[in-house]
Formats: sequence, C-alpha cells, structure tokens
Amino acid sequence: MFFQTNQCTLRREVALSGVGLHTGASVSLLIKPAPAATGICFRRVDLIGKPVIPARFDCVVDTSLATVVGLGSARVMTIEHLMAALSMVGVDNALIEVNGPEIPVFDGSAAPFCNALIEAGLKRQRTPRNFLPITSEVTVREGDSYIRACPAARTNILYTIDFPHPLVGSQSMNFQLDSQAFRRDIAGARTFGFLNDVKRLQERGLALGGSLANALVFDDSGLLNRDGFRFSNECVRHKILDFLGDMSLMPHTLIGRFEAYKAGHALHNRLLRKIAGTLHAGAYAMPATLAAVRTARLPFHAPFGKPAPAGF
Repeated sequence: MFFQTNQCTLRREVALSGVGLHTGASVSLLIKPAPAATGICFRRVDLIGKPVIPARFDCVVDTSLATVVGLGSARVMTIEHLMAALSMVGVDNALIEVNGPEIPVFDGSAAPFCNALIEAGLKRQRTPRNFLPITSEVTVREGDSYIRACPAARTNILYTIDFPHPLVGSQSMNFQLDSQAFRRDIAGARTFGFLNDVKRLQERGLALGGSLANALVFDDSGLLNRDGFRFSNECVRHKILDFLGDMSLMPHTLIGRFEAYKAGHALHNRLLRKIAGTLHAGAYAMPATLAAVRTARLPFHAPFGKPAPAGF
C-alpha cells in the first residue's frame, strides 16, 4: 500500500453544479489547485469582497442540520460530503469557489465528488503532510451519545447508530481507513431522513432541495426509495462518511481509534475542539511528519485509478 507523505493539490480545476439539500438553490463550484500549506478554503464569489472561509473545525458556526463554516457574515453549509471526498482522495490544498450558501448534494453521497477529483488527478507538493497521533484517550458526551478517541497504530472507526425504525434500528460498522475501501464501502452511502422530520423542516424553509433522488427517506414503516438500499447498512455507512468529512476539518491528519455511539455533527466538532485544546495545553506532542511517526501505519493514500461509479 502506498502512503502519501507529502501534501497534494489538484492537477487541474474541477467544475461542478447542483442543488443544495437545505436551501434548494442551484449552485456552482470551482475547485482550484492551491499552494502548499494553505489547506482547504471556500470563497463565496457571490458576495461583496468574495470572502474566504477556511475549512477548519474552529470556523464551524452551526452543526444542527449539517456542518456549516463561516467567517463574519459569510457562510457555506453542508460541506461534509465534499470534505470527506477531498481528504480521502488525498487533496490537502484547494480553493473552492462557490456562488451560493450551500454545497450541492448531488445524489446524497460523496461518490460524485470522489469521481470528479480522481479524474482531475493529484499534484504532489514539496511540503510534508502533518500527522497528529492520538496519544491519550479523549472522550466527548451528550446524553447517551459519545465519541471516544484512543491511541492506535492505524486509524479505525467503530460507529453505531440507533433509530426507532424497523428498517434502520441499531447498526454498527467497524471501518479501517483506506482510500480504496472508502470509495468501495463508504463514499456511495447516501444521506437519510424520516418523512415526518422532512415535512417539519420544509415548513421551516429547510430541506427544500431534498428528494428521493438525493436521500433515503423513510416513512413510518418502510423506505420510499424505489431503488432500495445500496448497502444493507447504508445508514451507518453514511454516518461514517459524515464523520470523516467532519474530522478532515482538523488541519492535521489524525491517527487513532474512534468509537462513536449515536453521535452527529455537533459531537464530531466537539471532539476536534477538545483534541485541539489538549494539544495547546501540552498534553500532545506537536504535529509530526510521517518520518517522525514511522511506527504508524497511516490510513491516507492517493488512489490513482479509474473513477468509481456513483452507485456502488
């Protein structure tokens, strides 16, 4: 397995357009190569001054329905699927120009983003990628929900969900990070919701772009999507997708074992803020290059292959 030790950007620009899940607005993206050590940033080209918003955990301003980053009055919402694709394809640095307040939902998964990024290709940069191994247990809780991060030689995620619905119920998945496995097992998992919740959200002016074309929708007893599931446990796979997107908002690649139970965007962000707090308090070593953590079998590598189909 090839592990990418240096930062990467795109070889060429990626242009995408679609509809936002919550706003229902048509939006266009232009994902552009960026210099090393600049990270992922969003630029709202539709606003005066074209403000730039870093895709960082400390720029997250809302997690109630999706992950939203903001700076001043500028916002970009529902970034998690794109962020998961960028991190797992291996893009460290990119400038994302967007002409609206929300990232397009496409089919509700990360597969369309992965395909477009892989087709564009990666350009290796000279600056080493920084890694942050978890060196002591970190836990965040909210009611009976929790996330626990522990030291491990390789990044592994155990995620459990529990919904009172006959087709969802309790689902668990143990996923060891690998870019090819992400494309095969996680990227195609779609976002999901419940019909009663969707109706309430739309009455509040939210979920206006949601449809059976971009989400799994459950009524009281069944699934409304005629094409069925892509995976028997598609819901928990999608939660892992969301988790990966939210974890990529840490400016260093995390290495460790993560156990999440009935968590969501808010708890994901709280975990990153707590890890960052222990880092600044001196409980962690400062981020290191791969050469400095040679014993770690790191999970991220760049898959230079043909794009995977959207439904896999």
